[in-house]
Amino acid sequence: MLNCIPITWGKERLMASIHYPDPSFSMAKAPVVIICHGFISTRIGVDRLFVQTADHLSSQGMAVIRFDYIGCGESSGEYGDNRLDDLIHQTRTVIDYVTSMKSFQNHTITLIGHSLGGAVALLTAAVDPRVQSLVLWAPSARPYHDITQIVQRQIGSTHVTRTIDYCGYRLNPDFFASLAEHDPLSEAENFQENVLVVHGTNDEDIPVETCYSYDRAFAIRRKGKYTKKIISGANHTFSSIAHREMLLETTSDWIKQERSYQQLRA
Repeated sequence: MLNCIPITWGKERLMASIHYPDPSFSMAKAPVVIICHGFISTRIGVDRLFVQTADHLSSQGMAVIRFDYIGCGESSGEYGDNRLDDLIHQTRTVIDYVTSMKSFQNHTITLIGHSLGGAVALLTAAVDPRVQSLVLWAPSARPYHDITQIVQRQIGSTHVTRTIDYCGYRLNPDFFASLAEHDPLSEAENFQENVLVVHGTNDEDIPVETCYSYDRAFAIRRKGKYTKKIISGANHTFSSIAHREMLLETTSDWIKQERSYQQLRA
């Protein structure tokens, strides 16, 4: 079952879609998965990545929430007016909404973050104890560097000093400046739970070497297991049938194992 809802964030509206678990599974035991999309993306995702993810995970007994950040998809506002802290706060607002729902109270929460959304998911998890596990797909490790490198292809420079038009989005200098205010690699040690990172070797936006930086960042934590999966030939959005099937199977298997771990720990 799919339900679309608006979630209030200040004067703006975050649009979200909730996929309930397949009826053959118990709602009482369903882990809750929240998907954080990347730079100027939407809750649909490139080549329907997040729709397919939600359908797959809900068929495995999970509840999935995918949402549009402000200025993306069907949400109100201007994306370029966001700062990175705003994206973190919007993610926490979605967590607030989900945990206030009677259906999902006291359920485990996993964040899936893709690309810049991976950095946002990690930074959110580092400050919000309600996040109990983390899945990062092709995550940005250096948001300012990664996003300015992407934008450079159109504007011809990585130094943004004025408001620019990028793919129809009005992006302010404050947006870019805010990307330099957080270092996900440094803040990784503040999340002491289990993490899965998946990356493709043919990623054209975030080099696969980034996951090795995360190797080192998560290794210094006092606790929490780190799992890495490299998918040979996969691009940034895992846009082939074989690569996407591998991505979704790896993710669902890991979350199911994580659910068993959380139940044992409880």
